[in-house]
Amino acid sequence: MESLCRQDYLQTQPFKVFVADAGSTDGTQAIALGYGERLDIEVIPGGLPSVGRNAGARHARSKYVLFIDADMELTDATLVRRAVACANRRNLHCVTTNIWCRDGSFRDHLMYIGSNVTQYGSYLLRPFATGMFMLFDRGRFEELGGFHEHALYAEDYLLSKQVSRFRFGIVRGSIATTNRRFRNMGYRKVVGLFLKTAIHTFNDGYFLRDQGYWQPTRG
Repeated sequence: MESLCRQDYLQTQPFKVFVADAGSTDGTQAIALGYGERLDIEVIPGGLPSVGRNAGARHARSKYVLFIDADMELTDATLVRRAVACANRRNLHCVTTNIWCRDGSFRDHLMYIGSNVTQYGSYLLRPFATGMFMLFDRGRFEELGGFHEHALYAEDYLLSKQVSRFRFGIVRGSIATTNRRFRNMGYRKVVGLFLKTAIHTFNDGYFLRDQGYWQPTRG
């Protein structure tokens, strides 16, 4: 929320923020609404990521919709403005950026470097973008049917790979995340899931089956 407040895009183009809350018990709603004086914000019912993302998109009236995971920080105050400008200038349907692990270990950094390299490589085949930062042309988003609400894994990639590689862009810079995915699941499992995702690029049914991604996290 703080990093959204710092975006210089707000100075010329105020935007609406929808927080999809999947029944949290940690005060998420109150914390989000506490930014009401600085952001035009609304809390809506969520669910699995695909359900919450689609719910927010249905409320949106802007040309573009930006999907961000809850643990992301937009460390660059120009990022949203530049992403929108890039989409407008090149008539893109989907724009993403690089991901960096805040306060991560050397191994965490290597993991995200690998992810970012793969993202650039996806220009050659099928666009790879994650829900950590995904700016979509709302019209094209609706034409594609949004996120598949029966997807139990990688709903973000299942959508982004439908975008033409000529209408996909990666804006310079990065956003920061935590290493919770590696800490909760273990590096080996995350790498395994990543490789299986690549192998099943052309098999949409794979993403509709439970791959163990939503299993309870480690204590």
